Amino acid sequence: MTDHSHHDAREDAQELGKLGYAQELFRTMGGFSNFAISFSIISILTGAVTLYGHGLKMGGPAQMSLGWPLVTLFTLAVVCSMAELASALPTSGAMYHWSCALGGKGWGWFTAWFNIIGQIAAIAGIDYGCALFVTPLVGLKPTTQNLLIVYAAILLSHALINHFGIRLVAWLNDFSVTVHIIGVIVIVGALMLFAPKQPTSFFFARVTSNDAGWSYGWAFIIGLLQAMWTYTGYDASASVSEETVDPRRRAPWGMVMAVAVSSVVGYLLLIALTLSIKDIPSVLNSDVPAVIAILVGALGERAGSLFSWLAAMAMWFCGLSAVTWSSRVIWAFARDEGLPASSLWKQVSHKHSTPVYTIWLCAIAAFLGAVYSGAYAVVTAISTIGLYISYVIPVFLHLRAGKLERGPWSLGRYSRALNVAAVLWVVFLSVILCLADARTWKSILAVTVLLGLWYWLDEQRRFKGPAWSANDTTQLVQSEG
Repeated sequence: MTDHSHHDAREDAQELGKLGYAQELFRTMGGFSNFAISFSIISILTGAVTLYGHGLKMGGPAQMSLGWPLVTLFTLAVVCSMAELASALPTSGAMYHWSCALGGKGWGWFTAWFNIIGQIAAIAGIDYGCALFVTPLVGLKPTTQNLLIVYAAILLSHALINHFGIRLVAWLNDFSVTVHIIGVIVIVGALMLFAPKQPTSFFFARVTSNDAGWSYGWAFIIGLLQAMWTYTGYDASASVSEETVDPRRRAPWGMVMAVAVSSVVGYLLLIALTLSIKDIPSVLNSDVPAVIAILVGALGERAGSLFSWLAAMAMWFCGLSAVTWSSRVIWAFARDEGLPASSLWKQVSHKHSTPVYTIWLCAIAAFLGAVYSGAYAVVTAISTIGLYISYVIPVFLHLRAGKLERGPWSLGRYSRALNVAAVLWVVFLSVILCLADARTWKSILAVTVLLGLWYWLDEQRRFKGPAWSANDTTQLVQSEG
């Protein structure tokens, strides 16, 4: 590390100290590592691949050609709105701290819990999706028991690696970018060069194979879950702010670039996969995930399985980053006494400088969450809704406050317009994902009611908020005078 980096890290620690927090985590991440963790969690070889069959079933090829850029456009509005706040208050608390500063401790408490619920569901969705790929690839029948055994092994590997240090995780996250980029290039190249291809017009074909008898328009909207869930987790760059040098600049750019690069790379992948489909019904009715069926059908058993392993490797890296991301948010919330048994969850290993207890909490909770839900689309929908609610609460509060003590990364005069677009988009996606499956809206409603009762009966008196004072909004909001 250069002397300049050492100097910046010391300055960052001093700024953190002004907020009442000691520098407990290693501040070793550079700009690329910060970008890498969000890029790895977005992981177009996870979300776009594991839910490819869902998108194809709902909206056909047009789901890929039109749905992906549509979701990308509005996701950029959300991530830019969040990046501005990350620059103003770069802490591991991320959205939770932004909400506290802009609206008070109550807003922050609900933001933290929706984010934690969304993150645990995200880990479950990512690692269970990886298990769905790995299980048939190792020659096991995709029975519930076999899937759960493989899923547990994947979670265990992620918890162990996160336990032993941020340096190893940072290196693996950097390597993950290489795996994702090379993986997409190799898969796209092989499909374009060697696989029989459909005519270009096929990429825009509007067909639906949904079982509910929905019209094409409604099925297409439900199919947007594929892209919506892919574009989650980019807040990880903000959640590792206290481990990043110069986070006021690097965390916002990490978030935005992760979405921008994923949008381009992901679209290339979807084009190649979709034009390589021989027959839609055979892909959807296959015993293996849709993308494995496409790769094997287009490239043969040996090559198709090899490229499927490459996708599974990317999913593994995605899950590793997700555990890092989630454990930091839970740790930051526990540091402010926001969780039951916070004194346990806020402990940091002196040997490894990692929040070891929250790491294992994430892994165990994700395993139990997948067992409870029983449906992959429900897990991913709950994850998407929970995360985006936590994303948009501080954006809404920023709109309400009107003024912002800006950091070096700012939207300037475009801030308000992008904030409005972000809020409207999150309301839209939350409504449609709840309407798509009764289990989703019942789960979200139950969580919201339970959180409301818990806060009203106990937490509003017990919970004090961040170290700088629960009701002090001067950290982000400029004086109207």
